[in-house]
Amino acid sequence: MAGRRRRRRGRGRGTGESAQSQRNEEVHCSNHDATHKLILSPNGKLSEHWAKASGNCPKTRLVKELENRIIVQIACGDQHAMALSRGGELFTWGQNTHGQLGVGSQTTLTPEPQLVERLKGIPLAQIAAGGAHSTTVSLSGAVYSWGKNSFGQLGLGDTKDRDCPTYVVALEHWKTVFISCGADHTAVLSKEGLVCTFGAGGSGQLGHNSTQNELLPRVVAELWGARVSCIACGRQHTLVYVRSLDKFYFFGSDGEGQLEDERKPSQLIPLPINSPVNTGESCQKKGASEKGIKITKAVLQSFARCKENKNLYLNGIATLEDKEVDAWISNSKCFRSIKRAIRLIFSSEACINGSFLDKRDKHFKTSKEVSGIDMSEVKRFYEKISKKQRVYEEVQMGIRNLMPSLSSSPISPENFRVYLILPFLLTEKDEFSVLSLIVLAEAIMKLQPEGLQTLECLWSNLETSFFKELVILYQRASQEVLFSFVQDFKATGPSRLFNLNPFETGPLQILQMLYQVNSRTGFGVHESIFHVHVMREIINICSFFNIVAVLQQLSKYPCIFDRENKIRLHITECKALAKVFTIPFIGTPEAWNFCVRRQYLLQDMWKNLKSASNQDFRKKLKVSFVDELGVDQGAVSQELFSIAARTLCQPSTNIFCHSPSGLVWFPRQAPSCEDEDIFLLIGTLCGMALFNQRTMPFPFPRALYKKLLDVAPTLEDLEDLLPTVGRSFRIILNEESDILDLNFTERIC
Repeated sequence: MAGRRRRRRGRGRGTGESAQSQRNEEVHCSNHDATHKLILSPNGKLSEHWAKASGNCPKTRLVKELENRIIVQIACGDQHAMALSRGGELFTWGQNTHGQLGVGSQTTLTPEPQLVERLKGIPLAQIAAGGAHSTTVSLSGAVYSWGKNSFGQLGLGDTKDRDCPTYVVALEHWKTVFISCGADHTAVLSKEGLVCTFGAGGSGQLGHNSTQNELLPRVVAELWGARVSCIACGRQHTLVYVRSLDKFYFFGSDGEGQLEDERKPSQLIPLPINSPVNTGESCQKKGASEKGIKITKAVLQSFARCKENKNLYLNGIATLEDKEVDAWISNSKCFRSIKRAIRLIFSSEACINGSFLDKRDKHFKTSKEVSGIDMSEVKRFYEKISKKQRVYEEVQMGIRNLMPSLSSSPISPENFRVYLILPFLLTEKDEFSVLSLIVLAEAIMKLQPEGLQTLECLWSNLETSFFKELVILYQRASQEVLFSFVQDFKATGPSRLFNLNPFETGPLQILQMLYQVNSRTGFGVHESIFHVHVMREIINICSFFNIVAVLQQLSKYPCIFDRENKIRLHITECKALAKVFTIPFIGTPEAWNFCVRRQYLLQDMWKNLKSASNQDFRKKLKVSFVDELGVDQGAVSQELFSIAARTLCQPSTNIFCHSPSGLVWFPRQAPSCEDEDIFLLIGTLCGMALFNQRTMPFPFPRALYKKLLDVAPTLEDLEDLLPTVGRSFRIILNEESDILDLNFTERIC
């Protein structure tokens, strides 16, 4: 970058450098042959300039498509351009023959800026353009690349072009803070000062002492331990600056723009060069050389970019800063400017995702397990704004504007931060906060299954206090939804209760997901916190009007029912299926007469089950034993199920495996009963018992019920079934000695 007092040239010829807007500076960046130039004004307005006018297109024009946005960074490839807005949106336009625009389209030319949808919501720190490829770096060091890949310049391990931004897995957790692109190669700088390069190496521009191409990022070994602070790529060369030594190192070809007989041999490894005294044009004449490196105009421009770019942490997009928030609270700024700043950040998914980052560099490890957010900072921010009503209301308004545009197909764990942050900014018990939580829940449920799994994983890694508060927030939203549901019913009548729309079930779905996370991870949040107390009234209404559709919907979220309501729900559903209602229905329900002989109990039960119709299972069960008096008022049918369970568990039947603890488990291969699936028949009996409010007392261990609830069994469950084996495993876990005297001979059966 050629430094000027009032002007800053962003990208020189033959590089893919980005340019950042600075106060009171005009920023230029151009393609290699300077036929196309971007001009960024100090107020963030962007213009284009062509060397020659064509048709109705003037030499210079304001990019009107972006006039409503503040542009903070620009970059030019050979035939395409990039612009990053302060609101975190990336726009590209120009030639797209290799997919370098990243818009997923095969259109060869796009003259107007297009939003790169795939990067929506990712807080970008920097953008860079190569000859026909593009790259970006997020605030947490994630690198995305797309476009031409003939030489592996995308760092993806192959030579296939990409038309959408693709995550560079090889740079995961590299802590990338800066990236630069040449014509067909790329250089990356880590926070620790390491440099890796990839792509075309024919001129030695990768610095690996060879002219081979590299398909994956490779550390420049000659720079190991040098702690590089700046990098810049030319078309076929790379320049790095080591601040501690105040030295520049060069590798590649410096013969750009020269006649062939004037060119020097390619430099294959980084070697130091003398730097010009200043960065003016006169330096080209004064420049010395070392190790045979001649400082040409192209190298000089790379040098100037390195020399000026002392701060690699480009704070381009708007993110929350403590000083700015304090200014909002103290009203040290005009409220109109405060309002603009708040709306800009909280109406942008990317800006929110780029805020509240863990300052201990933990955010560089962002993954499906690590959110990269300092949740205590989120809470601290909320506490500040909640004391300033006007600021709080503006934040809420920004969130309201953001909700409809949340991405349903995020590509990075960084995208999911917004779903962790927003609930903790909606903790007030007012109508707006509840409504926003409901809308947020709806957005979450639009995520793809893989996205939901990522979010659950991030939830499971929250601190217990934050997880518990999240549960309380969604329980409150669920309570409000169902309370409104009851109020609407009272106003409109039974017709209202036939269906719950997806908007109403969103908080319930989130609450159930949180319950499952709580069960799997052992957060220890008590079940009562998940319960929705209005369920008792809903069950009463449905029972009175014989309406089961809503109960069937709500039964998908068992965490909202306490034990009493679960029993009442079950009884209500059974009565509805059996049509056993006294008010307002009249009549005696039809019964299923189930007659068995005591001495041939199992055979008679199997015979009755096999001959029954589907409708029989919806009837009220009436059991009788042959040659025995008595009317079944509940005791006789309970006796049937108790005797059946006891008989089925006899070792002589060979149906179950028996453990020394007295509990039973299932064999590896189920026995058959007259070519029928014995466990299907047993399961049918259990269903009959539940339907008729009876018990089937099988001595199963807790592990079975956990598996039914999709909860992972624990060592305690193994001790429940196999006490000796369980205790032995526990001794192993607690014992530090290598010599153990343990018994593993205990078996089931």
